[in-house]
Amino acid sequence: MPQAHALSLEGVVVAVAADRGHHFSKPIRDRIVLVEGHGIDGDAHAVAFVRHRYLARRKPRLPNLRQVHLIASELYGRLLEAGFEVAAGDLGENITTAGLDLERLPLGSLVELGPTAIIELTGLQTPCVLIDRFQAGLKRQVLSSAETGPPFKMRGAWRGAGRAAVAAGDTARVRLPSSSFRALPPL
Repeated sequence: MPQAHALSLEGVVVAVAADRGHHFSKPIRDRIVLVEGHGIDGDAHAVAFVRHRYLARRKPRLPNLRQVHLIASELYGRLLEAGFEVAAGDLGENITTAGLDLERLPLGSLVELGPTAIIELTGLQTPCVLIDRFQAGLKRQVLSSAETGPPFKMRGAWRGAGRAAVAAGDTARVRLPSSSFRALPPL
């Protein structure tokens, strides 16, 4: 079980990305705007209720816990060492961070971005077949990197009120939940 004092709880936003369409990669933006109850303004995942086809058919009023996708930029260095060139937004994340131990944070951790944005970590996304269509062999490399570093991608939900902007260079701080440690589940 991770100890709070051993975790890196302060870092920085390296890049932000959003895309209105459901594409594998997302274009980098100067800033993104989080909207209460929906997620990122102008992003395909910005909805109040789950849109995943399987879940939406069975539970259409299930809250969307996949509004915001985060990834630690440290993964890119490990991928580059293995011969894969991957940049911010390439893996479909909305927010790329540096310096945070995202992979070790428990369920319910709050990631404060800039002066007003707050994302609650709700789960992990595991790589799908599309990652190998992006670059052959990348899925296996990401999975093997997960043993020594961040899982592929963290998912979260906007937990602030109103609207909040996030941009590259913003601070990123983590508030751990007061409850006992519970690992992030796959979503």
